[in-house]
Amino acid sequence: MADEQDLRWMRAALSMARRAVGRTAPNPAVGCVIVKDGAALGRGFTQPSGRPHAETVALAQAEALFGPGAARGATAYVTLEPCAHHGRTPPCADALVAAGVARVVCAAGDPDPRVDGRGFARLRASGVAVETGVLAAEAEALNAGFLSRHRRGRPWLTLKLAASLDGRIATRSGDSKWITGERARARVHLMRAEHDAILVGIGTVRADDPALDVRLPGMEDRSPLPVIFDPRLTLPAASRLGSGARPALVLHLPPEDPDGPDPARAREMRERGLTLQPVAAAPGGAGPALLDPATALDALAGAGITRAFCEGGGRLAGALLAAGLVDELALFSGGPAIGAEGLPSLGALGLERLAEAARFRCIAAQRLGPDALTLWRPERA
Repeated sequence: MADEQDLRWMRAALSMARRAVGRTAPNPAVGCVIVKDGAALGRGFTQPSGRPHAETVALAQAEALFGPGAARGATAYVTLEPCAHHGRTPPCADALVAAGVARVVCAAGDPDPRVDGRGFARLRASGVAVETGVLAAEAEALNAGFLSRHRRGRPWLTLKLAASLDGRIATRSGDSKWITGERARARVHLMRAEHDAILVGIGTVRADDPALDVRLPGMEDRSPLPVIFDPRLTLPAASRLGSGARPALVLHLPPEDPDGPDPARAREMRERGLTLQPVAAAPGGAGPALLDPATALDALAGAGITRAFCEGGGRLAGALLAAGLVDELALFSGGPAIGAEGLPSLGALGLERLAEAARFRCIAAQRLGPDALTLWRPERA
């Protein structure tokens, strides 16, 4: 069992790792603290786009502050197993050995097949003492997206719903501004910044012309990749997501599908600077207007996406729920009561019995001014 000092410094490393969440895909968000004689010599977290790694940053800071050889005999607290392969940078396990680190305390292993125990083995073979499993649950929760991509072949998916007291997302005319207040909307922007991609259906694009960016002061560069489910490639060039001014990924039916898009339309959208990705139609007669959500998430994983944030609309949200692909549901509840004629937050699920419904359990609740945020996880999780 870890002692209080190990827990203290691993919490510090986890705090560093949180700064990188949403900025490192397809790499994990890792934190590292180099400690000697009860003092931190260097701290680091994975830099944007995944390089340099946390260990390299922390070792460089220790040397810059305390001189060459400062880390000799120190303990390195790392939230994920140090890498053991050559990529754009040398292995972090080798860097720790070269720096003379005597002990490595790590929270969780790395399931990437290029690592997966090799980092620990390299450290031990070099005489470095290795302890693992310190605050492992916290570390795995922080890197749920990275772990999901490697273990399940798809990103971690958070479904966000902003609904009235009676579960509506707009009036019957489509008016939805605003169901929730400024504090709730600011929290949505913070959640966007912690994800690699935002998913939205073409119906929502046509109705709301969203920007799907992060507009919090000082975080404007944290906007994730917009991903539009657009089976027939009808994304308007005049829309904010369709202009090509900002990178976006458009998922659509394959050209060979009878209801697939016009090839000329696909060429025109590529010329605008949009990235197109064909995805099979949903099985079971769901109609050509809906892409297969599981295949879509597989495609996102192939594109390096680890954490996806779905912002609707109701039909896309319902399809993801029905397919059992929602890992977390963030429900923002506002004060208006809209009535039965309003647009529901979820599309049709075709349920006959309550026992068929997907069930979630509330794991957290928070008041945001006049509104509330509740976080839900599937009961199977």
